[in-house]
Amino acid sequence: MHTVEIVLLVLMFGAVSGLVSRYVTAIPLPLLQIALGAALAWPQTGLHIGFDPELFLLLFIPPLLFADGWRIPKREFFALYRPILMLALGLVLFTVVGLGYFVHWLVPSMPLPVAFALAAVLSPTDAVAVSAITRNLGMPEKTMRILEGESLLNDASGLVALKFAVAAVMTGAFSWTEAGKDFLWMAVGGVAVGGALGWVFGYVRMVVTRRLGDVVATQMVLLLLLLPFAAYILGERASVSGILAAVAAGMTTNFSDLTRSNFISERMQTVGAWMMVESAFNGAIFLLLGLQLPSMVREAMHLNIYNEWQLIGIVLAITAVALGLRWLWLAFGVHGSLLAVHHKGVMTEKPSWRLTLVSTLAGIRGAVTLAGALSIPLLLPSGHSFPARDLVVLLAAGVILATLLIASIGLPIVLRGLPQPKEPPSLREERHARVAACHAALQVLQAVDTEAGTASERALRVAAIGRVAQDYRNRLAILEEAGDPDVAKLSDRAKRGREQVLELQLRLKALQAERDEIYVLRRRHLINDDSLRNLVTELDLWEVSASQRLRASQANVQSLEDALEAARAASASSVSAPAPAVADGAEVPGPAGPADTADGIAAPDPEASVLQPGVEAPAAAGEAPAASRSDPPA
Repeated sequence: MHTVEIVLLVLMFGAVSGLVSRYVTAIPLPLLQIALGAALAWPQTGLHIGFDPELFLLLFIPPLLFADGWRIPKREFFALYRPILMLALGLVLFTVVGLGYFVHWLVPSMPLPVAFALAAVLSPTDAVAVSAITRNLGMPEKTMRILEGESLLNDASGLVALKFAVAAVMTGAFSWTEAGKDFLWMAVGGVAVGGALGWVFGYVRMVVTRRLGDVVATQMVLLLLLLPFAAYILGERASVSGILAAVAAGMTTNFSDLTRSNFISERMQTVGAWMMVESAFNGAIFLLLGLQLPSMVREAMHLNIYNEWQLIGIVLAITAVALGLRWLWLAFGVHGSLLAVHHKGVMTEKPSWRLTLVSTLAGIRGAVTLAGALSIPLLLPSGHSFPARDLVVLLAAGVILATLLIASIGLPIVLRGLPQPKEPPSLREERHARVAACHAALQVLQAVDTEAGTASERALRVAAIGRVAQDYRNRLAILEEAGDPDVAKLSDRAKRGREQVLELQLRLKALQAERDEIYVLRRRHLINDDSLRNLVTELDLWEVSASQRLRASQANVQSLEDALEAARAASASSVSAPAPAVADGAEVPGPAGPADTADGIAAPDPEASVLQPGVEAPAAAGEAPAASRSDPPA
């Protein structure tokens, strides 16, 4: 079978496995893809793929690590740098040394440098797999951020350690002193090369797009997809770490995006392109593992050293020691000395044994481990086969499977019943950002309200501003008072929030009806394909916006209802307590007056500006409220 056909088949089955995983939710996607690959390769007439390890490393590793660096939250990454570095550097060294000696003791036929190479490929973890397993299980947000930062950096440090181990096998010489110096040079040089390349690309992209606009969006996205390969190749040519160069380029490119808020088309295309690349490459890696698995098992059997049960026992022993080393490092290294430290003058709480166990079980090995194992050279410079290469790849694949199974079973059990905050920090942060954005929008509308113009122009502008501003005031009325303990206010906000959710749901139905009608018009040849694309794209953008607002509104309503339930419980407990006696002559509070409305504001002044909060012109009979008129037409 030709290479092109194999590539197309791998991509096709990767996409199919992703669809199947939506229905078979109990099985993690990587396990499903490995099983599918093995099923395709096991028969004698199945797919049998051979490939160049160096080409494999170049094609798969740079884009995946670049995407991780581009996507990871930078604020949390730098705020949690201590535990991240302890895991990404300290734990990697601890694992390479400890696990390397253990593997050499367990499998005496494997030379010590090769055992170190196996330990090096087993040191990177896969936070994406952890996220897939714990998506609905309530993984603590801070723990997940640490795991993501660890995964980003230990991918690079583990593969650099693999490079040193392979060099020791190839040359037969190794020096800890020289290795330390080389590692420092490669790390610093790789970060510098990748950071510089990412900054140059970001600057050029900013200049070009500011001058030409979104008409060059497609070309810029294509260049961005090629950037990780350029960073990797440039780093390797400069004799530094191309892997770290790809990571640094991704992080630097993300920083440059903060100064480019107006290029909507490019931003949407970039997100979609990277989602497709990550899905395709991750799926291809695990499918390739499955495709290689039968041949690796047959090769191991031909060695006549171990039978199937012995190989399973070796895999389980290596997995147990790898997780044990991780638990030791977490329990006595990171958690003991770094997580319980002063942070901005406040002593942080030492994580419980459950969080330590969660972090241990989250040490899943994934795509980078497999890519590193498959990148080991086939031959030595002398022309002989690389010692125990097939066994290394087989054991690495076995550990990937074992850690995935252990995490799939263990994490749901350990996370069950773990205390969760009433409102996740990310949702609270998003709500505060929405409030700030609404205030910024109202300030801009206030500036427009004061612009000069003819009487008719000003009348039109005032009417339009009033409708738009009322929409923002309605949002603020729901968002700003979410933490108010007053039952009446919370009840009113929750009611408004439910109304907003219902309105958005109806708007999505209306948008779907519009889209269906447009397709009917096209099938009747009343509009052409160009008109169809333009109209459907417009509706798609409205739907994306409405869908995002609906999810945010549903989360906010849930937060409001939780706060309302807590306020009612507190009110009921206070009512059940004995009421204090009223002194003679004391004034008993009466019913709320005009100034004590549910919004907490006085009755509006008819002469006030249309932007004054709480001011809304009364609707005529049969006229829709201003809040409804301000929304985009469905």
